[in-house]
Amino acid sequence: MGTGTKCIGQNKMRKTGDILNDSHAEVVAKRSFQRYLLHQMGLALSHQQCSIFIPGTETGKWKLKPNIIFVFFSSHTPCGDASIIPISESENRLSKLVTEDDAAGQSAECRSNHDHLRPGDKRKSEKMASNHIIKRMKTDDDGYFSVITEDLAVQQVSVKQEDETSTNSAEMQTANKETGLGRPKVVDVYRTGAKCVPGELDDARIPGVGYHCVGLLRVKPGRGDRTCSMSCSDKLARWNVLGCQGALLMHFLQYPVYLSAVIVGKCPYSQEAMRRAIIERCQHISFLPDGFLAQEVKLLQSDLQFEHSRQAIHEVQTNSKAKLVPCSAAISWSAVPEQPLDVTSDGFRQGTTKAAIGSHQSRSKICKVELFHTFQKLVTSISQEDLPDTLRMKTLETYGDYKEAALNYQEAWKVLRSQALPGWVKNAKEYLQFT
Repeated sequence: MGTGTKCIGQNKMRKTGDILNDSHAEVVAKRSFQRYLLHQMGLALSHQQCSIFIPGTETGKWKLKPNIIFVFFSSHTPCGDASIIPISESENRLSKLVTEDDAAGQSAECRSNHDHLRPGDKRKSEKMASNHIIKRMKTDDDGYFSVITEDLAVQQVSVKQEDETSTNSAEMQTANKETGLGRPKVVDVYRTGAKCVPGELDDARIPGVGYHCVGLLRVKPGRGDRTCSMSCSDKLARWNVLGCQGALLMHFLQYPVYLSAVIVGKCPYSQEAMRRAIIERCQHISFLPDGFLAQEVKLLQSDLQFEHSRQAIHEVQTNSKAKLVPCSAAISWSAVPEQPLDVTSDGFRQGTTKAAIGSHQSRSKICKVELFHTFQKLVTSISQEDLPDTLRMKTLETYGDYKEAALNYQEAWKVLRSQALPGWVKNAKEYLQFT
């Protein structure tokens, strides 16, 4: 399990692997899952029947027991491409700005949206003092979706211009053409705060339906200091081809560990956007190594609402003028016997002082170096003859060495990048050289 809405800027990244670069809930949950898989692999290696793994057909390799599947639930649509959701004409008429007392302002990273407001609304937004624009969209059941461009935790709804034009997005154009068949006319899209990858195509920022270009790789925004963290939509697309286990665990696995379904809770949602972002961008790739395959993961929406979401709190506190701010902490929980709960802030264990940064006590249980050390313990617990080929008689020292030695995984990643995700922002090798 994972919660969180923050990630650190590139200037706070460390070469020691002891900080969480990305603390968005989806990523925290995935790293917590990897911690669980490492524990389960330890049980398998010590020949305990309760492990989810059984021996594979290759020396030192394991596979999941039959009938074990993994379902990914997120209370909100993943940031990035999956959050560029069509807004119909009827929805747009119902959308309205929150009063100045409720609003939390406008950030520099949202100023490009500023020109999208009507003159009267523009004057209102100029008076807002903090870092975000909040708007509320009325739904058919008299509830409200409250949406905010705040570290991608939630997306922004735009206000319809009287003279707006709509083009640019093929998906939106198709939707408009189909209005005669009862499909509502698409006049706008939800905004995502995720920025297009530097050096690649950029958003058109045309008011209305053409504001975003869809299908592009994006990085999560930072507060002034740009991040190197890819959007959750992009990461889910990657996991859908490479699996959720990562490179290290692939040494011990005959097949990647894939998700069977991704379920999103009650929030703004588009099946087309989810499918485009997570499946369609990568489904055409070919020549993947044995065992790797672009998955047709099930994409579903639940009517379950996260009780601590901005929307849920607004519904309970309809008359409150209190400013809602996302929690700065991230929570990780893994189904492991030792210290299953892990709470972090700014990438380090919560409560860490500046003087303590770099100490063992400051580390999250799911940071790179901690997961690496858990993996190394597995390797050293096995005799040379029982190790998989990729680890046998090899001189491997650093985190980067072990990742690169997972040859099938690295080949699959190379194919995926070259054919589907060419603009992916990779961390420099110097960030992988810790032990």
